[in-house]
Amino acid sequence: MTTAIARTFLGHAPNWYKLAIVGFLVANPFIFAASGGFIAGWVLVFEFLFTLALALRCYPLAPGGLLAIEAVVMGMTTPEEVYSQVQHNLPVLLLLVFMVAGVYFLRELLLTVFTRIFLGVRSVNKLALFFCGSAAVLSAFLDALTVTAVIMAIAEGFYFIYHSVASGQHEDSEHNHHDDSSVASDWQDDLEHFRAFLRSLMMHAVVGTALGGVTTEVGEPQNLLIGHIAGWNFTEFFMTVAPVSIPVLVVGLTLCFVLQKLGWFGYGVSIPESVKTVLRERDERKRSEFDAARRVRLIAQTIVVGLLVLALAFHVAEVGLIGLALIVLTTSLTGIVEESKIGPAFEEALPFTALLTVFFAIVAVINSQHLFHPIMNWVLAFDGSVRGSMVYIINGVLSMISDNVFVASVYMQALENAVSSGALSQEQLQHLAVAVNTGTNIPSVATPNGQAAFLFLLTSALAPLIRLSYLRMMWMALPYTVVLSLTGLLCVRFLL
Repeated sequence: MTTAIARTFLGHAPNWYKLAIVGFLVANPFIFAASGGFIAGWVLVFEFLFTLALALRCYPLAPGGLLAIEAVVMGMTTPEEVYSQVQHNLPVLLLLVFMVAGVYFLRELLLTVFTRIFLGVRSVNKLALFFCGSAAVLSAFLDALTVTAVIMAIAEGFYFIYHSVASGQHEDSEHNHHDDSSVASDWQDDLEHFRAFLRSLMMHAVVGTALGGVTTEVGEPQNLLIGHIAGWNFTEFFMTVAPVSIPVLVVGLTLCFVLQKLGWFGYGVSIPESVKTVLRERDERKRSEFDAARRVRLIAQTIVVGLLVLALAFHVAEVGLIGLALIVLTTSLTGIVEESKIGPAFEEALPFTALLTVFFAIVAVINSQHLFHPIMNWVLAFDGSVRGSMVYIINGVLSMISDNVFVASVYMQALENAVSSGALSQEQLQHLAVAVNTGTNIPSVATPNGQAAFLFLLTSALAPLIRLSYLRMMWMALPYTVVLSLTGLLCVRFLL
């Protein structure tokens, strides 16, 4: 009976899908439940990572959500604990819902500005360095997800401009009965090169968000918590972390240029001339169509961007609420008043918002089953400078497979308790806080689930367009992971 059912449902399924089903049945947490929640919890975590690895085959929301429901049903966590995690991360969810949607209404201005930069900067190496550096600077004062959303909107805009023009030319050639095979081959080759170029640019940019995010108190969500427990203000945070963050930033920008120059790990692909021609012609056409209405729209968007930067820099409200204000101001000033024109702005972020909520359910399992506690207690048992290095290493490893915000929260809470009990001094707390901050921010670039910006890019509509899979993202991040992690470790060991 079971065999007949399996053949009926899996007979025509791809081999990778059959393998996933077999793996699920063999490694299902139910099997390990009798041996204790600790083993079952780790099995669940690795199953969830497997769903992320197949993100381009199947969006992780359904399989990941089933795992989260299974965990609650098994009693590995509770709905209250899941809701607590969602409450704790509500600012991130608001940011995704409203800020990413707000960037949608700035696309015209962003495409205009960055098209000029694309066409003005002739060297692809300098262009990559510009994207990486500008993402780092912006992420130090803004939010990494906001910066990533901006760059994704730019890349997606460029892709669709070229794709629509080039595919249209190919269709015309077919109707005119020209040499179709030659035209199709040239177009497809240029499209593949352009995809590789955009992959390279996007990876440099998201790594740049990590390089800048580690430097300031507002750069990453966990930095606020770390600064609060350590007792640092904005300036103190920057100066205390600088012996580690600044060398890592310099090395990261240098590595960006080196990777572009050498063309290793999928980097260094130049933009095809046909793409430049299409973008140049589009830019010239837009300039010729530069009427009063477009001028007013661009001026209005520029004003809103200026207000956005000020609001984020001074943190006048939660980032998500600032994003909602951005939507209201931009739509009001540019005359977008129909619901049908506002709705598409939310299509990009809402699936990822749902996925991130599922991720918080997995984090709730980690918290409820105390999966990190044995490792944490072992690390804090070390003495002197070795303890700082071990805190950096373990925080980095755990952040690769979990949420770096959660890892930082767990460790900082443990350090605060150690100070209260007299096991650590305030000075030792601040030293270890630097290790926690850099450990959760730098090595976590190794995997898409380590950094929210990486996961956002992987599960976006842009990723399949430029053929950016989970494994390819890990491969392209590998040189950054190794070099930046070692640089951070040496700085924690010898400069703090």
